[in-house]
Amino acid sequence: MTHRTLTIGTLARKAGVNVETIRYYQRLGLLMAPEKPLGGIRRYADADVARVRFIKAAQRIGFTLDEIAQLLTLEDGTQCSQARAIAEHKLADVRQRLQDLQRMETVLTQLIERCASRRGAVSCPLIDALRPG
Repeated sequence: MTHRTLTIGTLARKAGVNVETIRYYQRLGLLMAPEKPLGGIRRYADADVARVRFIKAAQRIGFTLDEIAQLLTLEDGTQCSQARAIAEHKLADVRQRLQDLQRMETVLTQLIERCASRRGAVSCPLIDALRPG
């Protein structure tokens, strides 16, 4: 039997989040709210702390909450190929975003260099480049 002794505040503190984060995860179905006893308060277990920490760890490496929901369905670890497929999709997305960021870096660098070379000119190359048509 799971010992449910933690209040929502204690759960949040142990998991390193705030209480509203716990409630948000519950609204999204990422974390189940325990039954509230008549006249009492909900109590959580250490397994709930581990689940919230799992969610936060997945967010830190770029998974969306929807992707985390998929990973949580595989939480028992027996369907590694499905978890790998989700991670491979995320990696492809990250690589695409990195390419986009590198293109943005190149364009911004060029515009900044053009600005630096146009000292005293009335028309700013950066502003001109961003104007439509």
